[in-house]
Amino acid sequence: MKKVIVKTSENSNNYPIFIGRNILKILPEVLKKHTKGTKKIAIIFDDNVPIKFKKLLKKLLKNYDVFLETIKFNEKNKNFSTVDKILKKFLRKNLSRSDTLICVGGGIAGDVSSFVASILKRGINFVNIPTTLLSQNDSSIGGKTGVNTDYGKNIIGTFYQPKFVIIETEFLKSLSRREILCGYAEILKHAIIKDEKFFAWLNKNSKEILKLKNDKLLISAITKSCKVKRHFVLKDTHESNLRMQLNFGHTFAHSLEALHGYSKKLNHGEAVLIGMLLATKLSVIKKVCNDKEANKIFEHYKNQKINFNLKNVVPKNKINKIISLMINDKKNNDNKINFILLKKIGKTTSPGDHKLSTSELKKYFPKLINLNF
Repeated sequence: MKKVIVKTSENSNNYPIFIGRNILKILPEVLKKHTKGTKKIAIIFDDNVPIKFKKLLKKLLKNYDVFLETIKFNEKNKNFSTVDKILKKFLRKNLSRSDTLICVGGGIAGDVSSFVASILKRGINFVNIPTTLLSQNDSSIGGKTGVNTDYGKNIIGTFYQPKFVIIETEFLKSLSRREILCGYAEILKHAIIKDEKFFAWLNKNSKEILKLKNDKLLISAITKSCKVKRHFVLKDTHESNLRMQLNFGHTFAHSLEALHGYSKKLNHGEAVLIGMLLATKLSVIKKVCNDKEANKIFEHYKNQKINFNLKNVVPKNKINKIISLMINDKKNNDNKINFILLKKIGKTTSPGDHKLSTSELKKYFPKLINLNF
C-alpha cells in the first residue's frame, strides 16, 4: 500500500490518499480516525460499480447506520436537478454535520457528491473512493466540486476537501480500454506539464500500464500522477494562479465536450487527449515550443495507437461555436481566451502569459485541425 499526503492549506489541513490493491479493508480503521463522531453514513454509488463492491462496503460498515443511493451518472445529469434529488433524500435521513457521505464512483460521481457534501448543512464529512483511472489520478485530488450548466462544464462549484481518499486498483479490472485510456490522458498530462523523467518512464512502461497486467507499474503510475497533482494543489489550493497549469489542453477539451453535447461520442479523457494535441500544436505555432519537443508527444500518441480524426471531432463549420464555448471558460477573466501552452516537456507557460482574441484563434484553427491523428 502506498500513501500520499495532500496539503490543502497553509494551516496544514492535510488528508491522506491510500493507494493499492485490495485495500478497501482499511476503510473502518481510517473512518474511525478521520471522521470522529460519525454515526450515519450515506454512500453514493455510481451505477457502474460492480455489485461485489457494494456488498463488501456494506459488510465493512456494519457498525454504522448506512443507507445507499445508486445513480447512473453522466455529463448530462451532472446538474442542479440531480443535486436537488440527492439533497432531499439525505435531508429526510437527517444527517448531522458529524456524519459522512462516501462516494464510490468515477469523476462525475465525485464532483456531484462532493458538491452535495459541501453544501449539505454547510458541510458534512466527505470520503472519496474513486473507481476509474481518471478519477483516481486526477479528480479525486484537490477538492474541486462542480456541476454543469448550459453555459459550460463545471461552471458552478465549490472547493471542498475529502477527509481521505482510497484508491483501490481492483475497480479498474471492470473497465474497458476506452475508459482506461480516458484516465491515462490525465496521467500523461501530468508528465507533460511537470516531469520529463515521468514522461520518459511512461514511454517505456505505458503499454504494460494500459493492459493492467502489472500491479506494481500501475500503482507507481497512479502514485506519480497523484504527486504531480498534489504539487499544484499545495502551491495553489483555490486555482487562483499556478494550479491553472493543470488545465493544459482543457480549454479545447471542455469546449469540444460541450460541442458534442457531453455525449458518449467523445468522453472527457478523449477530449483531453485531443485538447493536448491542439495545445501542443498551438504552442509550436506561437513559437513557444519547438518541433522536436512537440514530436515527442505526437510519437507517444502513435506508439500507443491513440488515433483521432480531428476534422470529424473539430469540424470547420463549428469553429465559431467552439470559440464561443471557450469564451465561457472559468479561467478567463476578460474577453480573451487564456491558454496554457507548452515550452518543453516538463514545463508550461504561466497562467495569463498567452491570451488570444477570438479573431486570432480563428485564424489558427485551420492549422490546428490539419494535424493528422
